[in-house]
Amino acid sequence: MMRERRILQVFVAVACLVPILTGLNGVLRGAAMFRLPHLPAGLDSHFRYLSGIFLMLGFAFASTIPAIERQGPRFRLLGAMVVIGGLGRALSWATIGPPGLGHRLGLVMELVVVPLLMLWQARVARQAQARI
Repeated sequence: MMRERRILQVFVAVACLVPILTGLNGVLRGAAMFRLPHLPAGLDSHFRYLSGIFLMLGFAFASTIPAIERQGPRFRLLGAMVVIGGLGRALSWATIGPPGLGHRLGLVMELVVVPLLMLWQARVARQAQARI
């Protein structure tokens, strides 16, 4: 039981690196990272803003790690944010076309990995509650 909790904590910590590192990269580099021939200031501003939210999302998930078995409501809220973002990405794929590999991997993270982590966290929380 404690071992499963520890393994979940490790998986969540590793998963947090994705939004933290990509969010930080987006905040620092902006939309220029896409090497567009013309970069409207509004697009760069919006991209950096969303990257900042993504960065904070990673930190918010990381804040659940120490007592992950007691963080169900926060974990579900953060997970729902990620899933909704993934649905938006899926809509883009359906209407505009397939994105690059990095965004496809993001879609897997958003619509597969995070929901599985949410289910796992709920399982660990139930086990912890049963011990009380």
